[in-house]
Amino acid sequence: MGVLDIAKGMGVTLGKLFQKPVTVSYPEQRATLQPRFRGRHVLTRHPGTGLEKCIGCSLCAAVCPAYAIYVEAAENDPLNPTSPGERYAKVYEINMLRCIFCGLCEEACPTGAVVLGNEFEMADYRYRDFVYGKEDMLVSVEGSLPQRREAARTGKPVRLGFQVPQGPRPELEGVEYPR
Repeated sequence: MGVLDIAKGMGVTLGKLFQKPVTVSYPEQRATLQPRFRGRHVLTRHPGTGLEKCIGCSLCAAVCPAYAIYVEAAENDPLNPTSPGERYAKVYEINMLRCIFCGLCEEACPTGAVVLGNEFEMADYRYRDFVYGKEDMLVSVEGSLPQRREAARTGKPVRLGFQVPQGPRPELEGVEYPR
């Protein structure tokens, strides 16, 4: 490493010194995410009927390398169906402490029911709140468990700390994210 290399490195440093910083004052300012960002899991519904897309096949649980997903299937009631198939996911749980956000569950799902959304604010103090049940992941639920708990305590709406300028990915139909 010579003097010329050190001078080149210092030149880069000095060049960046006079540029505008890219720091975001989070949480006052919302972080801008790219549409391809993968965050909290979302269970989607069929747009026309509102039925759950999950048919309880457990392929997502089988492909999960961290064993973070638990699915318990049950027979669908023909008079009052939960999903369009013969079965539905009676219990669907994801342990977010074990999840590595690899997206394999999203790829393995034959119906497109499991989608990794854009929410990333999932920090909490309670272990039990890191196990997300089906009712916490359905497409109409906004915010993570701690965000919803804080909103209920203060009486204010859930404020998401991000924005997606181009809008969400097409597989997240029905999810409203701030722009």
